[in-house]
Amino acid sequence: MTFNTSTNRDMPRKENKTTYAMPNGEQITLTPQTVRQYLVRGNGNLTDQEVMMFLALCKSQKLNPFVNDAYLIKYGNNSPATIVVGKGALEKRAELNPQYDGKEAGIVIASDSGLEYRMGALLRPTEELIGGWCNVYRKDRKRPERAEVSFDEYVGRKSNGEINGQWASKPATMIQKVAVSQALRAAFPNDLNQMYGAEEMDSSIPEPITMQPYAEIQQPEPAAISAPNMVREMQQPVQPQAMARELDAADLL
Repeated sequence: MTFNTSTNRDMPRKENKTTYAMPNGEQITLTPQTVRQYLVRGNGNLTDQEVMMFLALCKSQKLNPFVNDAYLIKYGNNSPATIVVGKGALEKRAELNPQYDGKEAGIVIASDSGLEYRMGALLRPTEELIGGWCNVYRKDRKRPERAEVSFDEYVGRKSNGEINGQWASKPATMIQKVAVSQALRAAFPNDLNQMYGAEEMDSSIPEPITMQPYAEIQQPEPAAISAPNMVREMQQPVQPQAMARELDAADLL
């Protein structure tokens, strides 16, 4: 008589898949292997918990990481991973809400008469940039949701204290984007919960990677997906300024 002595450990593991529909109806399928191979930046190895938290966030917030709606960053194995929401993802989500009624945004300049609240991000070379502001309007509210942020609080710096490349070259644009992100989250907390932009981090962000065509990386059953624009700390509540300041910022505009 022949006995089958194989155990479950001898059988190939079936990798878990996370599948969800985008607001436009397209289906996204993610696996832990895909996340580890293609959706993380930095030199650290992701833990299972960090991968699952990323998958859960993408599914709950309907983010498509293959078009840089969101990605993971981990510098070293002793630091927690963080999730960054790609440029424009917050605004795209806000625009899907039928109550969204537009926004106004700008910068705050120091002047002889006090503070000047200027629309847009035009900054003269001799002017002192103080911060940024944004008003987000909802159709069902009488007053806008307003955010005002300080430049000194959010400016990104290198480990030696110097202002990093992105903030040095485009300070007005960056601080305005911080204000926009904060006002959008305040106006639409249910839609934008736990979603933080790269510009809200006080450290540098790697340049967005160019993804391979999805069909080339899917394992092994391709998903129906086509390309169509927070930082969350994985092991504790979101802290947008928690990342190490190691690399120079890349251009995410």
